[in-house]
Amino acid sequence: MADAATAGLGLGHVAALLAAGVVAVPIFRRFQLGSVLGYLAAGLLIGPFGLALFREPETILHIAEFGVVIFLFIIGLEMRPTRLWSLRKEIFGLGAAQVFGAGLLLTFTGMAAGLSVPVAFVVAMGFVLSSTAVIMQMLDERGEMGTPRGSRAISILLLEDLAIVPLLAIVAVMASVMGLAGEAAPPLWRTLGLAIGAVAVVFLAGKFLMNPVFRILARYGGREVMTAAALLVVVGAAWLMDLGGLSMAMGAFLAGVLLSESTFRHQLEADVEPFRAILLGLFFLSVGMSLDLSVVLADWRMVVGGVIAFMAVKAVAIYGVARIFKASEREAVERAVLFAQGGEFAFVLYGAALTAGVFDARIAATASAIVILSMMLTPLTVIIVSRLMPAETLDPTTAEGVDKAKNLRERVLIIGFGRFAQVVSQPLLARDVDVSIIDNDVEMIQAAGNFGFKVYYGDGSRLDVLRASGAEQAETILVCVDKPEVADRIVEVAREAFPLTKLFVRAYDRGHAIRLVQAGVEYQLRETFESALTFSHQVLIDLGFSHEQAGETILDVRRRDEERLSIQMVEGITAGRSLMRGNVRTTRPEPYIKPRREGQALNEEAAEALEEEDERERSGA
Repeated sequence: MADAATAGLGLGHVAALLAAGVVAVPIFRRFQLGSVLGYLAAGLLIGPFGLALFREPETILHIAEFGVVIFLFIIGLEMRPTRLWSLRKEIFGLGAAQVFGAGLLLTFTGMAAGLSVPVAFVVAMGFVLSSTAVIMQMLDERGEMGTPRGSRAISILLLEDLAIVPLLAIVAVMASVMGLAGEAAPPLWRTLGLAIGAVAVVFLAGKFLMNPVFRILARYGGREVMTAAALLVVVGAAWLMDLGGLSMAMGAFLAGVLLSESTFRHQLEADVEPFRAILLGLFFLSVGMSLDLSVVLADWRMVVGGVIAFMAVKAVAIYGVARIFKASEREAVERAVLFAQGGEFAFVLYGAALTAGVFDARIAATASAIVILSMMLTPLTVIIVSRLMPAETLDPTTAEGVDKAKNLRERVLIIGFGRFAQVVSQPLLARDVDVSIIDNDVEMIQAAGNFGFKVYYGDGSRLDVLRASGAEQAETILVCVDKPEVADRIVEVAREAFPLTKLFVRAYDRGHAIRLVQAGVEYQLRETFESALTFSHQVLIDLGFSHEQAGETILDVRRRDEERLSIQMVEGITAGRSLMRGNVRTTRPEPYIKPRREGQALNEEAAEALEEEDERERSGA
């Protein structure tokens, strides 16, 4: 047993772990390198081969693996059974094809490097099992968890989690066939029986036990009891799966899926989320610490060559499988780069192979170093490839249901068809006004077609597109794009080429509105102004003011806004501040010498103005 200095965790160690994450992650995110690479680099720095603040990172790794387990539980909560069933082809088709294809090529690669067939197979299959933690975290940071490509990635990871069971059984069979010394492996039927039994227990408990238990806890327990119960569900499912020889993460995922339709789903997710974020960061830190630099330096040719060869061969295999399964060129490349690393299951498989005697400690250490280096390189390679690849856009010439603007001759031309223009078009269409619509967002054009709109593809800031769209014959052009600089360009081109055509323009803010007025448009409207006034009018009524009072107040706000805008047109954007009402009370200035008698109004209009001012002061307006 390691002594307290090496294995124990004191407050200093906890402070070092927290400081490493707090310092490294913002720095790496600042340079757009991602939090995963920041954690891994920080772990390498404070680990045994850096500052040596920790001597046995395996101790932390075993605890931190629980972060991956909680992460899979949360993913399961979002993955309803119906959705999981819809992914069965991706899980057992795409996932199995990727595991078998990549495993076969990597086995040949290991044999070419001089390894025996059994050793090459185990090393290759360990590397095939990608890092669930790395991939899930990167998908989460990129906001792709709920996208179709994210679902396919999750399906592949689920199949890889399932693959660990037969792979461990194969290692045991190899040891038996090779006549190697070691503990007698349990028969295969027992292993499969335990696995099926563990899945059955988790399934039955999730389906029939969880809801009644949580209903009782919600009524009689406190918030801390609900949190403890949520963690108990995750730990219990992971423990049962571990007893059955399956992945702990798989157990947590299955528990999450079974509870995804529970009324307590959101409460469970909120309770375990803070633990997930901290423990997952701790997992990446411990992986960074686990890199044995002495092995890397001693066998650097084999380690570096292995990392390059294995990542390249696996990426080629993944790309080929993706293209066979009809993935786009971009998705195939992105998946190949994202999955090109080994993962945490490799440590389990290599440990079993070492115990069984399939390969020795040197090979186990070298193979583990290759896996860890590949995990550390993956965020970097993903960033490099994403920057080298062009921005993802649909080709309007090949996209279904998309036609370029040509020979349009309608009374009104609408440029940009986002949420603003969609509402603007309704009264026009209700009065049978002939309308042409153009936009340069292919996906939006296709989506609009599903709702009965014919939108043509065209860039409204180009003169040739405006001519093809009938801008010269149109009575009015409605510029409804959401980017102010694009609107300014359209106004400039249209005003110069079609001076007789009226321009109605959606303004982004006050500064944009001022520019549009100065450009000579017929009408401009800040996109949120009217909706905000309507919203405020209803709030006043709900607070007890009469419709007349609310209406008068809104009219006063309009008057002040128009007056302020007129002043800003002359004096600049910072002018007219006195016309705005703030929520910070200021003292009313007092004269140096108080007059002996109160001031008198010179006429009736002045008297009314003074009464209105006094009324506002009394009401606190």
